[in-house]
Amino acid sequence: MLDSFEILTTSGVVLWSRSYDLVGPSIINGLIRDVFIEEKVLPGASVADDASAARNPPYKKDKYTLKWTTVKDLGLIFVAVYQSLLQISWIDKLLDNVKTIFVELYGDQLRKPHTSVVECDFDAYFDQQLRELEGSVDSRSPPLKLQEKDLTPSSSSDTGDEPPPPIPGLLYGKYKLISINATSIDATPIPTPDTSRPTTPLVGHLLSGSAGPKGSSRRAKKAAALSANISSGEETSRRKSKPNKAAPKKLRKWDADGFADEDDEVTLDYSATSPGVDGGDGVGESAKAAVEDIRSETFGTRTGKGQFVLKDLDNEVHSILQGANAKKASDTTTPNSVLGSSLGAISGLFRNIVGGKVLTKADLEKPMRGIEEHLLKKNVAREAAVRLCEGVERELIAVKTGSFESVEATIRTSMESSLRKILTPTTSLDLLRAITSTTSPSALNPLASRRPYVISIVGVNGVGKSTNLSKLAFFLLQNDFKILIAACDTFRSGAVEQLRVHARNLKELAQREGRGEVELFEKGYGKDAANIAKDAVAYAAAQQFDVVLIDTAGRRHNDARLMSNLEKFGQLANPDKIFMVGEALVGSDSVAQARNFNAAFGAGRHLDGFIISKCDTVGDMVGSLVSMVHATGIPVVFLGVGQHYGDLRTLNVGWAVGMLMS
Repeated sequence: MLDSFEILTTSGVVLWSRSYDLVGPSIINGLIRDVFIEEKVLPGASVADDASAARNPPYKKDKYTLKWTTVKDLGLIFVAVYQSLLQISWIDKLLDNVKTIFVELYGDQLRKPHTSVVECDFDAYFDQQLRELEGSVDSRSPPLKLQEKDLTPSSSSDTGDEPPPPIPGLLYGKYKLISINATSIDATPIPTPDTSRPTTPLVGHLLSGSAGPKGSSRRAKKAAALSANISSGEETSRRKSKPNKAAPKKLRKWDADGFADEDDEVTLDYSATSPGVDGGDGVGESAKAAVEDIRSETFGTRTGKGQFVLKDLDNEVHSILQGANAKKASDTTTPNSVLGSSLGAISGLFRNIVGGKVLTKADLEKPMRGIEEHLLKKNVAREAAVRLCEGVERELIAVKTGSFESVEATIRTSMESSLRKILTPTTSLDLLRAITSTTSPSALNPLASRRPYVISIVGVNGVGKSTNLSKLAFFLLQNDFKILIAACDTFRSGAVEQLRVHARNLKELAQREGRGEVELFEKGYGKDAANIAKDAVAYAAAQQFDVVLIDTAGRRHNDARLMSNLEKFGQLANPDKIFMVGEALVGSDSVAQARNFNAAFGAGRHLDGFIISKCDTVGDMVGSLVSMVHATGIPVVFLGVGQHYGDLRTLNVGWAVGMLMS
């Protein structure tokens, strides 16, 4: 929806730009000339100070609307360009956030004397903000549907009869042709499709040139149109040839054990390797699609010891924005006031508290109810919300509200303290260290022997277990581990093939970068998953693999029969870590899922961590991960933030606090 975004100086130097459509230079030049040079300031605009973009009226030229904001002391202008037909609600927030981040990152360089140009690697920061703001809108409002128009050519000899029905597929094909084959370099709108009769229309898309008599039936019109479109030779051949009647589908017979009884010995297990196929993975080399390269620096950093650790760009961006908001609040607040708007909805609940008062439980009763309702709207389970409120209440009782800042800081510190008590793990989350100590035992412990480190992935259906397993495998490949992926989902159709594709892609990426190895262990469908996992661990030990990643079948947490199989699985596979994949958008049901899976592995065995998937789809409603941790005491190890192998992040408590308090 955004056509262009420009960051430039008042002297005309473009520091950074991003274009999604070709916008002529006259558009932005018009803004510079009318607003900043000729000072044709629109009513309500604030050129002299660094006002929010929402205070500056839009500048319109041709078919575009331009929103803008400035940084006076640095001489910077931030401009967003989009088409006037669109209504973008988040454009002001995008301008303000980008201005804050850009000044924080490059402000010191721009303040140096005789500096007019800086090296700006700003693409990732801008993309993060654009993705986040667009996602917050898309998740709350359904997409608009365009009204389809009838592009059926009209007959040249129309006599007032009922018009023929529209040609199926013509509308879609017309717009598809325009979007793919358009070669014009200007930013003019898509022209109205030509509805005149084509010179040589396609066979089957012709309409009859002669109109039938009035009152004739639709069937007669259709027959007349068909006869006019077929030559005499084609007509003769069509009359002679009649379509063969389709043979009835042969019913498949099933025996008492649930297996198919095939007379022609046709197997239903398509996971078996096809004979004569290159690579043994069921896909020939010519059919393998090119795997997109993933730059490791985009999702992690390498330490001085050579270990690759995940990073989170969102943490960096959000910390910059939160710091700027806190500074702005401290600059704009006045003495003896209680709480401003910078803290968000929760802080506004404390406006009725007078400064200099020692807070009591009665004073906090109403605000605590408001905080609880706010957390419930963020998908936090009620019992978790009550625990958070109790922690905040304990911190605030007997606190003297000396000034505005003290109450604001106390609320934020108390909420963060309560949240940290829930989210902080009681065990180490250093997965790389645990793998290294298992695969390379210390010489000081003569009883320890080398063995592979086993990680199992469990969860309900459709949460992304196989996808997040492949992300975890890609992360471990960056640390030069030799990985074996065990396909233990022997129930879902396509589960083995899905892991085979992931293993092939990961193997290609590992060979390109020269880091680690990956292999798939599979035995098809219909087998016992626990025994396959046991065999995979034994095979990994014999072949000197470092890590075994076990994929399991999805199961409903309230299905006692399916959940009972996990106890046998835990005993035979004996994994070092059991990670449950949960959805960020699941809601309050996450508590029941976490508790049932945590208790399904028998006495003395439980979950070791959560992988919360689809975190890029919920915006600031991150209460599910708080609820799951509160219900079980099991920490969150990773967050899934996309559909690529590099879209894996670690949890930052500060980020969760910012989302819950927004």
